[in-house]
Amino acid sequence: MVEGLIGRKIGMTQLFGEDGRVTPVTVIEAGPCVVVQRKTAEKDGRESAQLGLVDPAAAKRANKPQRGHHEKAGVPPTRMRREFALIGDDEVKPGDAVSVGIFEGVSNVDIVGTSKGRGFQGVIKRHGFGGGRATHGSMFHRAPGSIGQSASPSKVIKGMRGPGQMGNQRVTCKNLKVVRIDEEKNLLLVRGSVPGSRGSALLIRRSKSGAQAG
Repeated sequence: MVEGLIGRKIGMTQLFGEDGRVTPVTVIEAGPCVVVQRKTAEKDGRESAQLGLVDPAAAKRANKPQRGHHEKAGVPPTRMRREFALIGDDEVKPGDAVSVGIFEGVSNVDIVGTSKGRGFQGVIKRHGFGGGRATHGSMFHRAPGSIGQSASPSKVIKGMRGPGQMGNQRVTCKNLKVVRIDEEKNLLLVRGSVPGSRGSALLIRRSKSGAQAG
């Protein structure tokens, strides 16, 4: 069995329990995916499968090498492909379909995505600095303050927090609780938020550090 698959973030909503408690959830369109390539320990040094997210529009943009790569597996071209490890002894072969059903009985998942890009930001927004006084005559409002010593060591220490690019980075959220699975609509609902904007791609894997059901 493949340990995960590719999905897309639809958005957030909330679910009401029988006791009236509200649970914030993120709705993810998990798959469907197809196995594009099967890698083995004898040939490639690892047991894994390359999955491609099914996308009808991908065939129009696929170049000749991409078409040839997919024709070997007998599947239509896909735009996004990622490699996932295999769990257990189930034989996975190119052309097989992988759906959200692989998470049936799984209690927690890890989700990898790209955070929203905020552009170039200062230290107050980027790192949560408090800033200086807002009183009359103050010359220190949103500046970072001192960034090093004038004498020893007379340099800026590596890793000092400062202004710069904010967001647009790979973020991994671990141990997100699986709230609901809808195999008919390929939907996966997890508790809390996940990185990225609506429609952004996500990698969903079985959680390795959290408890697994079943």
